[in-house]
Formats: sequence, C-alpha cells, structure tokens
Amino acid sequence: MSLDATTDTLPPALQGQPIERVVRDGVEYVVLGTAHVSRASVEAVDALLAQESFDAIAVELCASRAQGMRDPEALKKMDLFQVIRQGKAGMVAASLVLSSFQKRLADQYGIQPGAEMKAAMDGAELRGLPVWLVDRDVGTTLKRAWRSVGFWQRFGLMGGLLASVFEREEIEEKEIEKLKQGDMLESAFSEFASESEPLYRSLIGERDAYMTARLREEAAQARFGEHRRVLVVIGAGHLKGLCELLRRQQEDPTAKAAELAQLPPKARWPKWLAIGLVLAVFVAIGFAFHRNTALGAQALRDWVLFTAGFAALGAVIAGGHPLSILAAAIAAPIKPFRPGIPSGAISAMTEAWVRKPRVADFDTLRDDIGHWSGWWKNRIARTLLNFLLVCLGTIVGEYSAGIHIFKSLF
Repeated sequence: MSLDATTDTLPPALQGQPIERVVRDGVEYVVLGTAHVSRASVEAVDALLAQESFDAIAVELCASRAQGMRDPEALKKMDLFQVIRQGKAGMVAASLVLSSFQKRLADQYGIQPGAEMKAAMDGAELRGLPVWLVDRDVGTTLKRAWRSVGFWQRFGLMGGLLASVFEREEIEEKEIEKLKQGDMLESAFSEFASESEPLYRSLIGERDAYMTARLREEAAQARFGEHRRVLVVIGAGHLKGLCELLRRQQEDPTAKAAELAQLPPKARWPKWLAIGLVLAVFVAIGFAFHRNTALGAQALRDWVLFTAGFAALGAVIAGGHPLSILAAAIAAPIKPFRPGIPSGAISAMTEAWVRKPRVADFDTLRDDIGHWSGWWKNRIARTLLNFLLVCLGTIVGEYSAGIHIFKSLF
C-alpha cells in the first residue's frame, strides 16, 4: 500500500515523495525511493526518521561503497600495484568514471552523491539502529553487466561511460527530481530494456531480486523490537521492482542472494579466438622458415615490430614514462609465452613503480578524471590509462602482424 503523499499531516519534506509500504513475514518495510544526488531525498530520509520509529535501516549500498562514504580517505588506501596484478584495473577505471559523473552533478548542486544513503546511516547510528547493506557488490554488478552484452554492445557501453565524464551540459535539478515520478521512471526503464534487455537485467532486475533476498535474509536473522519495522532507502529506479518482489519472492533468500552474487563464466570464444590467431601466426612463421630462412626471419621480425610498436604506441599515447614504453614493447611480442599476464599490466606496474602516486594524486583523482586532460595529469589515472591503451595496442598489433605475415606468404 502506498503512503498518501497528499495528506496534510505529512511534513513538507515527505509530500510528493515515492514511498511504499510492504508487509512480509510479519515485517513492515517502509521503502523510500530517492534520487542519488538530491537535497529533497536527504530531507525525506531525515523527515521519515523523525516522523516514525524503526527497528533497522536498510540502504542500497554494498560494503565497499558504504566504507567509501564512511571513510572519505579510503581511496588513498588503494594499492595500485595490487589492483593491476589482480586484473582489476578496468573495473576500477569504470567505477571511477561512474563516480566522476555523480560528482559532476554533486558539484553542480552542492550535495555529495549518495548523501541520502549517508543520512540514513548517520540516522541509524544516532538512534542505535542496525544498518543493513543490501546491495550487490558494485564490482560484481559491473562484471555481470559487461559479460551480459555482446562484443559490439560493449563499445557502446564504453562510449556511454566516456560521454558521461566529458559531457559538460548542466542538468536542471527539477529533472533529477522527476526521476522519482514512478510513471516516468517506468517508461524510461521500459525503453532501456527494449534496447538492451541483458544490460537492464544486470543493472536493475538482478539487483532488485538481490536486495529483496538480502532484506528477507536480514529480517529472518534480526532480533526485532515490538514494531518489526524497517526503513529501506533505495534509488527510485528500484522502487517498483523491489516492492513487487518483496510481495511474491519465494526462493530461499540466502541461496538466491548467493546465486546472484556469483560471476557468470566468461565467454570462451574471445579467448579461443585470440589463442587461435596466435597459433595461426606462429604456424605461418614456422611455414615461412620452412620455405625460406630469410622469409621466416622477416615474418618473425614483423611479429615483433607490429606487436611491440602498437603496444609502445599505446604507452606513448597514455603519456607513459620511457621505461613504461620500453616495458610495453618488450612484453607485447612475448605475450603468447606468458598467458594470463597482459602486457598492459607489465607496463602499468612499471609506470606505477617509476612514477609513484603522490598523496595529491589521490586527493584530486575524482576531480581530475572529470576532464580529459586530467587522465594524463594524475599519476593514478595515467597508470590505469596506460594499462588499457597498452592492452588495446597489443591486440591491434597481433591482428596487424597476422594480416601482414599471411599476405607475405600468399
């Protein structure tokens, strides 16, 4: 049942806000839909906490995002070498891009992204209430979204992320508030789903189901007081789906959450395609040596020049140190002999070792990546850029070398 937002008894901060009440297994969930960069959403959270009593407060955050909000210095503790070594550079770069877009809106309106979530956590701490972190880990969500779409759709996804960083057109605050009108939100998501249903499922649908399962799981384990009431603060885009699932989801909540937290297996064809290409090239080089030693030497030279040249070019474009450029040039040709270690990782770790990030780089990282020049100015961003461009250059070099070698043979 919906809270009547036109009732005169409601405080002004709650009038017109998207609020739903759902009763499930003896627990009343008061679900508030918010815009993540909105003063009105913060005021609505504060007003609900002042107006009603709750036994727990659930927020649309995972542990890592909550830690980032509670500890603004958490970013400074990032181990850049470990990020690169574990193959997380791409995910970290994507997360930074998303946070940069939110920060642009925050700077425009003087409010921090997720301020309503922080207000909910602060309100819980003030009242001695438990905080339930019910959202899926952001890294898992990004990976599931990435793997849910096809090869060409990934270029569109990357283009959209980059456009969100460099777009400078201001967004009116009233447009942000409109996101909390259910009918407009539903139509927007319906259009989104028709364009990319797998992407919608990963970013919205799966998280609706995951957060529902987590709410039920937490409720089953909680020691409630007399009222058994939970305030749930989530983005308005999840309001309708989560409330529907709260009413009808029947699966075991722990098993459901575990299922949705798993990473789907990587598509095998890109890996086998890359392996097949390299094998074909080396077979061609061997055939060239069989036909003529000089022709074989030329084919081997072409492999080294193309892969080393394009990888080094990626490092140059990224503004890499001469040693990082040299590392890229050396690592790219021998990539087939060290599977699982991309040349971009070797070059990026060299860059991070030679040009160690400074405290100032961590302080200004989110500001810097909001401008194209900042990716080259900030040592952390430049290292991540080095990783991405060297990996891209290596792939281009491998395909270019293969084409050139096969042309020389036939």
